[in-house]
Amino acid sequence: MIEARNLTRRYGRTLAVDALSFDVRPGSVTGFLGPNGSGKSTTMRLILGLDRPDAGQARIGGRRYRELRWPLREVGALLEARAFHPGRTARNHLLALAAGNAIPRARVDEVLDLVGLTGAAGRRAGKFSLGMGQRLGVAAALLGDPAVLLLDEPVNGLDPEGVRWIRDLLKSLAAQGRTVFVSSHLISEMALTAERLVVIGRGRLLADTTVAELSAGSASLEDAFFRLTSAEVEYQGTMTTEATA
Repeated sequence: MIEARNLTRRYGRTLAVDALSFDVRPGSVTGFLGPNGSGKSTTMRLILGLDRPDAGQARIGGRRYRELRWPLREVGALLEARAFHPGRTARNHLLALAAGNAIPRARVDEVLDLVGLTGAAGRRAGKFSLGMGQRLGVAAALLGDPAVLLLDEPVNGLDPEGVRWIRDLLKSLAAQGRTVFVSSHLISEMALTAERLVVIGRGRLLADTTVAELSAGSASLEDAFFRLTSAEVEYQGTMTTEATA
């Protein structure tokens, strides 16, 4: 389980995450939604210890990320589509990660097959399309067979077949009892993928509920989302910078 308690993070005068608290429980896909600049990526970075909160804390399975002995075997994360050395082959990228986390080499071929990259395993990752890079990122996240997964915009760059593939994969992982936390700007896709939602705006919690509950009384989840966040959209100033995406 992921627990966020009063997470707060400032960048200069910008309050990117504002006393944010929520839980992500195992057994279902939890979607993470918010307008551009709402603090989704910053929140994920705080959970993973990549940024330090100014206040509050985030725990995974009751511990902070930096306290995990073998992080990749407990938490799988995809925050950037091309978080790999472009000169390495896909297989060598995963082999290096496996070696650093005491993961058997055989697991590399398993995840390559799982994400549909077996035929491209010997190619340099720098030559991959955005969609193939996303698949390699998912393979890295799954390499340690972790119980917790955090994926930031995993459908970016995927074709329609790939979008359906990631949807089915996330559902199957949640059905195995894993904790699956995934952000997306595609509201219609979250309606098909997620069971629960955490919605934020300007770094503040707007909703922690189910897809069905948020959608009730609206024509679609998209309509419900826009109604909920209409006062939280900010297109000017520093709130739209990458640091607060």
